[in-house]
Amino acid sequence: MISLVTQKTIFKIRFYRPEDIDQVQRLNRVFLPEHYPPYFFDENFRRFPKAFIVAEGPSGILVGYVMCRVERGFTRGGMFNMGHILSIAVDKGFRRMGIGTSLMLEAEKNLVNEYRADLIYLEVRVSNEPAINLYKKLGYDFLGVMPSYYHDGEDGYLMYKITSAKTSKSDVMALLGDRIE
Repeated sequence: MISLVTQKTIFKIRFYRPEDIDQVQRLNRVFLPEHYPPYFFDENFRRFPKAFIVAEGPSGILVGYVMCRVERGFTRGGMFNMGHILSIAVDKGFRRMGIGTSLMLEAEKNLVNEYRADLIYLEVRVSNEPAINLYKKLGYDFLGVMPSYYHDGEDGYLMYKITSAKTSKSDVMALLGDRIE
C-alpha cells in the first residue's frame, strides 16, 4: 500500500486483515456513535477486501480505518456500481495529520479501479463539520438531508462524488434521491 509521513511519524495505509478486527472494533466503539458487530466487518471484508483500508502507526497499533462496499442500481441510464463509504474513523490523537484523507483516497482509488464504481456516496452527521469539510475537499457534493437518519435522531447529509463519465447528477438522483427529503 502506501506510507504517510507526518510530523516525523510514519503511518502505513494498508488493506484490512482479519486479525485487525479487535483494533478496528475498538476504533469503532471509542470514536463513533454507530457501532457494528464483528460479523458486519467480516462480511464487508469477505465481499470487498480491497475496499477495507486501515492506517497503522509505527508501533503496529491501528489509528484509523475506512470500510466500504459496492451496491448496484439501475436507472434509465443503465446499471451503476455505487461505492458506499460505510464507516470511517480516526483516533482523536491522530487527527489533522492527513490520515483520514489518505484512507479516503485509497478507498476511492480501489472502489473505482477494482470495483468499477461509477459514483461514491456516504452519510455524515449534520453536526460533523470536520468530516463534512474533508468530504467537500475531496470533491463530494451534497445530495440532500436524511431526517432523523441516526439512531439518536440526528439528521444526516447524503453526499456523493461522481467517478465515471457515464454518470450524471440525474442518475445520482434516480439512484439515491429516495433517501433524502
